[in-house]
Amino acid sequence: MSKILIRGARVLGGEPQDVLIDGEVIEAVGAGLSAEGAQVVEADGKVLLPGLVDLHTHLREPGREDSETVLTGTRAAASGGYTAVFAMANTFPVADTAGVVEQVYRLGQEHGYCDVQPIGAVTVGLEGRKLAELGAMHESAAGVTVFSDDGKCVDDAVIMRRALEYVKAFGGVVAQHAQEPRLTEGAQMNEGVVSAELGLGGWPAVAEESVIARDVLLAEHVGSRVHICHLSTAGSVEIVRWAKSRGIDVTAEVTPHHLLLTDEMVRTYNPVFKVNPPLRTERDVLALREALADGTIDIVATDHAPHPHEDKDCEWAAAAMGMVGLETALSVVQDTMVDTGLLDWAGVADRMSVKPARIGQAQGHGRPVSAGEPANLTLVDTAYRGQVDPAGFASRSRNTPYEGRELPGRVTHTWLRGKATLVDGKLT
Repeated sequence: MSKILIRGARVLGGEPQDVLIDGEVIEAVGAGLSAEGAQVVEADGKVLLPGLVDLHTHLREPGREDSETVLTGTRAAASGGYTAVFAMANTFPVADTAGVVEQVYRLGQEHGYCDVQPIGAVTVGLEGRKLAELGAMHESAAGVTVFSDDGKCVDDAVIMRRALEYVKAFGGVVAQHAQEPRLTEGAQMNEGVVSAELGLGGWPAVAEESVIARDVLLAEHVGSRVHICHLSTAGSVEIVRWAKSRGIDVTAEVTPHHLLLTDEMVRTYNPVFKVNPPLRTERDVLALREALADGTIDIVATDHAPHPHEDKDCEWAAAAMGMVGLETALSVVQDTMVDTGLLDWAGVADRMSVKPARIGQAQGHGRPVSAGEPANLTLVDTAYRGQVDPAGFASRSRNTPYEGRELPGRVTHTWLRGKATLVDGKLT
């Protein structure tokens, strides 16, 4: 590989510096750097961050390649500034064996747009009855450390306890989709004023909060790690905050769409706003932003959930739940957290790279932008503003809730171990 000189980049939003990449690593960071024969990238004050890491991505392969594949999903990830993604287990067949997780892992290696770390299912077939092959998946070539039945809740307390005990043996983590199934039967949106006015089945906040409360207590009892997926209510924030104050080993994530959108959007009856967990109230949104800023919520995770056109272009009740998010996540975080003064760019790097890499044990990711570190980097034009146009997405699906909305920021370059995957906003 030739050397690359990124000139005049604001590392983590600081003063402009030069960054020299040699092969797969950063050789130097400082002012006035030069290197004979190096490829020069004029950053012109753009913000340079460590490559983003998404702990919650649905790549759909194997089984739902009409929605997304590992190739198209990782191309979308590179477009959004990501150098590593964790692929959820709700594929067909379910990623509940060493064979399936190894297949997904090797597909990621072959395509090369970002590292793909499979997440293993907690239970066989996501059915919540019997533990999956957790140890075998961890010992496989994929080296699975995160396990989740995301899309479904591990609602059986005994099964959840056993999973927490099992992963403790090798330092793994169970990522819980907190949704008490009996409390959400027939639910279509957040339970509240809007659901009452629209006559749609309500999804109460307590359905999420009760599971989180149970699981942090189980984690404390077992002495294990639990991670809360897509936390969405003010009450959930308070439970996690209490658990952390007690010393319980819990981490939590929030999605970009829960930082920006509210259940008022459902008044359009546009299924693009149908998601699990549902869009909540303005009060919840503000509580989530505050919690992300103060560290109660550890990370931003996209919950990138692609669906084909026919699964969203239908009546609300029949529509699939989920939104694509890899290509817009950083812009939404800039809009809701940076431009509002709640986070600086170093904070964004912490919530979208450093901590997700740490939780998922993604080696070589979430590292400082300094000499000797892997050259996993993303360059962001923070001054850019433009309307979201899903026609230009790299993802195979287009179910974004932001179509036509003006958002700030644009990823111009992404490097994976010194190799450019995105240059001037175009995939290589």
